[in-house]
Amino acid sequence: MKSYLAAAIQMTSVPDLRKNLAQAEELIDLAVHQGAELVGLPENFSFMGEEKDKLAQASAIATETETFLKTIAQRYQVTILGGGFPVPVDSTGKFYNTALLIDPTGKELACYRKVHLFDVNVPDGNTYQESSTVMAGTELPPVYISEKLGSIGLSVCYDVRFPELYRHLSSKGVDVIFVPAAFTAFTGKDHWQVLLQARAIENTCYIIAPAQTGTHYARRQTHGHAMIIDPWGMVLADAGEQPGVAIAEINPGRIEQVRRQMPSLQHRVFI
Repeated sequence: MKSYLAAAIQMTSVPDLRKNLAQAEELIDLAVHQGAELVGLPENFSFMGEEKDKLAQASAIATETETFLKTIAQRYQVTILGGGFPVPVDSTGKFYNTALLIDPTGKELACYRKVHLFDVNVPDGNTYQESSTVMAGTELPPVYISEKLGSIGLSVCYDVRFPELYRHLSSKGVDVIFVPAAFTAFTGKDHWQVLLQARAIENTCYIIAPAQTGTHYARRQTHGHAMIIDPWGMVLADAGEQPGVAIAEINPGRIEQVRRQMPSLQHRVFI
């Protein structure tokens, strides 16, 4: 593994599949032209709308999104994380919130189905019941080991509040963890950055966190601030509140340096 540039893409996705995929390609193009070799798209990047509408269109969204990811990865010769889109579960009336990692040949490297579902009454008056349409995944997230890009772990949004999931990834020797998200504006202002920094610090790894931002439909607003954070918890790039790209270097030497300076992973007692 050598140093390389990674990108966390920030979008304002809406209930329009084609419009979202066009926006995603524009931002991938921007990231690749700045030298990114690993690119992450946020949760709900291909469709951000009412859950009932997402469910009704889930089959088409799943098919077109997967085709898009494989086509774009080949076109731009880049490894892409599609950070969360609906894949129907046969005869259940629900779908998995699915993240796919795709290599530059269009091959699927890893798949993760979101385990922790966001069923929360947020104090700003919004209520979220992800489990009403989403089937929770039942398997721990995978780690894909790449000679070129290092060991890459997957997670999605609400997972970031459950450190045991990241300890699992850490136990597999992860160098980089994706946290694609559509974090609410209300919780994001207080918790988004500090949670990402905590996951980076406690596991001494890079965090790549693509994000949704702005107003998507009705009252649904997201926090933004797609970020890349280093193993010491330093924010290397922050996309702010507008659609765009956060780009930073993933440096294996930095991982080694931090793990020498703070060898906490070696000092765990309860494993």
